[in-house]
Amino acid sequence: MDMPQLSEAHRKLQRLAGSWTGDETIHPSPWDPQGGPATGRVENRSVLGGFIVVQDYEQQRGGRISFEGHGIFRYDAVKRDYVLHWFDSFGMPPNEFRGEFEGDVLTMTARDHQGYSRATFDFGEADRYAFRMEVSPDAESWSMVVEGSYFRVD
Repeated sequence: MDMPQLSEAHRKLQRLAGSWTGDETIHPSPWDPQGGPATGRVENRSVLGGFIVVQDYEQQRGGRISFEGHGIFRYDAVKRDYVLHWFDSFGMPPNEFRGEFEGDVLTMTARDHQGYSRATFDFGEADRYAFRMEVSPDAESWSMVVEGSYFRVD
């Protein structure tokens, strides 16, 4: 049996790899009625020969860790889309986001018992990326939850 080979789709995920930090804006929501500024720190590691990127994320507010997350990114060659398996400190069941790259932008959507979530990663600038997390009850009207702008620190 021949070993699987990395495709261009797998190589696109490598844009995530590295250590990142940046400023975030938390928009008022049911999870955080006040909103406010935060700092995000992200460690993304390429594993399993480059087929997977593992993410560890922490958000700091007021000098304390206020939120943590763990993600596993992969390319699904059967369904021909990108998948993010997301676990976080809210203690909810993990989410499965799916989506596509359009140019330099990876947009992924998940559906759970509360509605829809959409994560957008924009790699339009070298050694930087912009991130947005939005939620919707119906996948039509979206509300911003978090926006961040991160730069590479490694």
